[in-house]
Amino acid sequence: MAATRLELNLMRLLSRCEALAAERRDPEEWRLEKYVAALEEMLRGLKKQSSKPAPELLNEYSRKVDFLKGLLEAEKLSSSTEKALANQFLAPGRTPTTIKERTPATRTVHLQTKARCTGKMRSELLGTDPLAINDSEELNVRKRKGLASDEKQSAVELDAVLQRHQDMQEKLAEEMLSLARSLKNNTLAAQNVIKQDNQTLSHSLRMADQNFEKLKDESDRLEQHAKKSVNWLLWIMLIVVCFIFISMILFIRIFPKLK
Repeated sequence: MAATRLELNLMRLLSRCEALAAERRDPEEWRLEKYVAALEEMLRGLKKQSSKPAPELLNEYSRKVDFLKGLLEAEKLSSSTEKALANQFLAPGRTPTTIKERTPATRTVHLQTKARCTGKMRSELLGTDPLAINDSEELNVRKRKGLASDEKQSAVELDAVLQRHQDMQEKLAEEMLSLARSLKNNTLAAQNVIKQDNQTLSHSLRMADQNFEKLKDESDRLEQHAKKSVNWLLWIMLIVVCFIFISMILFIRIFPKLK
């Protein structure tokens, strides 16, 4: 979807604000603060439009405006330590504002600001004041040299940071791939073990069923055998008792009682 006029104006003003933020400004400079206030108004109007940009693009605009606003608030702090600490919590934009930018301008401004705060803190610790120079020409030369040096240093630091982040991402991707492979191997091994255990359990259940059937058959046979044994013993005891009874009667008849 094509950008609206309001979005184009916001992009132009945002690019201008990023350029102003990258420069060394006098403490009495007021344009950047007014521009940032205008950016906030334009961003609120852009969010209310019916044909507003994608949510990701709106979030990126809000991120850059919040960064510039936080940068101005950090510059109003009194000590260099507070400024450095405030700059640490600033979040620059992730994408370039214009096509000509190789890297996001807010990220470059963030690195330059951190470098300036670090230099001021170092100067305060060493007891030197780089602004207390009476010769204006020498001051301008130092400013130009410092700006060029800061830009070079910021570019080098930015490349180093980007390279370090890329290396970390590649290392993290390799570790995740290795963990995924290890997880896959462990899952396959666990699956094989579970499969073998299921087979062993099924075999054990079948053997238990077979043993139960055999035990039931043997129990029935033993019960029948026990019943048969009891019947034969009962008949033998009856026969013995009858034989003894008849023998006693015969004994009494044959041998009468003596007088």
